[in-house]
Amino acid sequence: MIMESILIVDDDINLCTVLSEELTAIGYETSFLTGGEEVANFIKKKKTDLLLLDLKMPNTNGFDVLHEINDFRNSHPKVIVLTAYADVKSAIESARLGASDFISKPYDFDELLITIRKVLQSSN
Repeated sequence: MIMESILIVDDDINLCTVLSEELTAIGYETSFLTGGEEVANFIKKKKTDLLLLDLKMPNTNGFDVLHEINDFRNSHPKVIVLTAYADVKSAIESARLGASDFISKPYDFDELLITIRKVLQSSN
């Protein structure tokens, strides 16, 4: 069985660690970055099926990351925005920039997992 790979990008190291452990325990290959600056380089070098992306980070926000990865549309991962700053405007902008879904923090892990599975199973 081929494990699907998930990259978590959030400035909260505790969230990254816990979410990575939870997803690894159920069979996903996970990595995380605590800032958006290295996302493009990371996904150019390592196959990434899904990006869980925070919008509000100190140096590069999630919208900037979405813009940057859209430049290589053929190989970029599907994206779920995971943010504590959820509002309709942010959700619409995220979708416009290619995000498949938008989830508010604090998240329910079971609901997040359902969304991850749905996004990963959707056709490319």
